Amino acid sequence: MKPAIYGAMFALAATAAAMAADIPPAPVARVEAVTDTYFGETITDRYRWMENDKDKDWLPFLKQQNLHTRAILDTLPKRDELLKRIQQLSGDIAAPARVQKAGARLFYQQRPAGSNNFKLFVREGDKDRVLVDPTKLDTKTSHTSLDWWLASPDGSKLVYGLSKDGSEDSVLHIMDVRSGALLKERIANTQGGNPSWLADSSGFFYNQLTGKVNTPERFLDSQVRFHKIGASAAKDPVLMKRGLDASVKYEKIQSPLIGVAGRSESAFLILADVRKEVRLYTAPLKDVLKGKAKWQQVADFADEVTDLDLDGDDLYLLSTKGHPRGRLLKTSAKSPSFASAQEVLPETALVLQGVTRAKEGLYIRAMDGGLSKLQRLGADGKIADIALPFDGTLMSVAADADAPGALAILSGWLQPTGIWSVDADGKLADTGITPKPAIDVSAYTTERRFAVAKDGTNIPYSVIYKKGLKLDGKNPAFISAYGSYGAAAYTPAFAGRSLAFVDQGGVIGYANVRGGGEFGREWHRAGQLENKPNTWRDLIAVCEDLQAQGYTSPAYQAIGGRSAGGITMGRALEERPELFAAVVSGVGWHNPLRYVAEQNGYGEEPEWGAIADAAGFKALKSIDSYQQVVDGTKYPAVLLTTGVTDPRVAPFHPAKMAARLQAATGSGKPVLLRVDFDAGHGMGSTRAQQDAESADTYAFILSQTGN
Repeated sequence: MKPAIYGAMFALAATAAAMAADIPPAPVARVEAVTDTYFGETITDRYRWMENDKDKDWLPFLKQQNLHTRAILDTLPKRDELLKRIQQLSGDIAAPARVQKAGARLFYQQRPAGSNNFKLFVREGDKDRVLVDPTKLDTKTSHTSLDWWLASPDGSKLVYGLSKDGSEDSVLHIMDVRSGALLKERIANTQGGNPSWLADSSGFFYNQLTGKVNTPERFLDSQVRFHKIGASAAKDPVLMKRGLDASVKYEKIQSPLIGVAGRSESAFLILADVRKEVRLYTAPLKDVLKGKAKWQQVADFADEVTDLDLDGDDLYLLSTKGHPRGRLLKTSAKSPSFASAQEVLPETALVLQGVTRAKEGLYIRAMDGGLSKLQRLGADGKIADIALPFDGTLMSVAADADAPGALAILSGWLQPTGIWSVDADGKLADTGITPKPAIDVSAYTTERRFAVAKDGTNIPYSVIYKKGLKLDGKNPAFISAYGSYGAAAYTPAFAGRSLAFVDQGGVIGYANVRGGGEFGREWHRAGQLENKPNTWRDLIAVCEDLQAQGYTSPAYQAIGGRSAGGITMGRALEERPELFAAVVSGVGWHNPLRYVAEQNGYGEEPEWGAIADAAGFKALKSIDSYQQVVDGTKYPAVLLTTGVTDPRVAPFHPAKMAARLQAATGSGKPVLLRVDFDAGHGMGSTRAQQDAESADTYAFILSQTGN
């Protein structure tokens, strides 16, 4: 049967099923056009009213959209089967997130098998106990998540942030680790608190937001304060904010962070925004604590410093300036000079991602096209490669400067995520902290391939499928892509829930498109600002390659992305609507021209451009998929998702895109808006919420690909 005929028959069948099930219709969004003029060009926004979450029609619109979506998704024939398999897969998996060595204790954050959310544990000797269990704070209508945490250097105290319903709006707590007792202090507005403890564990620096929640000012003009254990948090001194120190000038979008290292008399000040690069200063720690610091600049943003290590007076800097894959430099913390810094590790083919100090030297986390590598720079200045047990992703490497060895969180496509120890001789061993799931992966295989982009660039991508797959073009394929901020978003991570889709004969894939960091700073720049079209065109090239090789075909092809990956999804479906059967955009950014209306907006300007600048406007317009929907176009089926408490991508982005596509599409295929009313961007979502979204996603794709 020809795909076009089959698609028409499927649409008729779906319509009949919808009528039989009495599915409530999707609401028709109110059109209230507003026009803006930028550099002589007029832009019309039909749904500007959606930016006001107090508008009388806003919540009713979301609720009716979700009723319509739920009525369709809940009746899809494969959904219940998929959800059952997904729950089994995710329930069998213990998922580690972070690990830290502090004194004689080992701290680790992990979602135990069967648990609904992550918990924080401490290991003392051979005994483990739970320190923070946010699930005990859950109610029938709300959940709490652990956002961040840091143990003090001696392991005696713990500072951590909790928030509700995925909002990431953290409240800081402090615990005495030995007794498990909470101290009296509570500090609000600490999303991204980034604490840094003094060496004697008596107090810590932290970042605090000053802008009102859910306003464009939320992340602007944050400040650094110092908290001494037992003191009144209300009286915590402000040690850095914009305008406090005339010698340290910076923009309102930049967040100040003060950090220390146990073996140094210096402190460092970082000014950071959405870029990987930071501006860096140092000052004597004793002066910083007195509020009398005379900060010396070490590096500016143009010096492209992306990580650092402070050891006594030695300040190590990881920089990509003139060396896009990174090199390691050393200067003095007391008398810093980037220009005359000594090169201790030259640039190689590997992309340097981060440095972590242990007693025997610096552990260096690196990457080659999305595959992690581990090296160690010894006290003798020699670099040693440390063999990993399989091709995968080093999610983190943790160490204690006063203790030998390191701990690494390592994952592969078909290798479950675990916490591994690295001894002083460079040997890796599974610690056993994370139990291996009872999931048989012997029926599956993975493959790393390369597609050729229009300009001849090789674009790597990975696919997971069942052994024995027929390359007849009739396999549903779901390819995800991101490509922003220089982040290597889709590197090997245990397949888990996605095996449920593979079990249905599907192909799961991940494209390492430009705009990410898989091959360093140049790979990022090649998908940024005026080069941004490379990002979605790389995804198109990957899909064309998959189809040419027989893995799938347009009638079976789906694509997906999350957050800034919404740009990639939106523009790909607009440029090549005939190439895809379904598109899934999770909490996607679709109306970048209106970043000024959301709380996470202004801070994004270094990545996307500023609306007040002509070049910035041009770049923003080119990635705005909401503004480039064309009436009457036969768009593929589209599923958009949002969380009402999302602090990163305002819900108006998916809502506007859904309304515009519903009004414009000429294909008759569904455009659905899935709304989670007690979730945000996904960081704080529970296992049950993630299970449900995965089941909805896979059932939707299968329903649109004839399965």
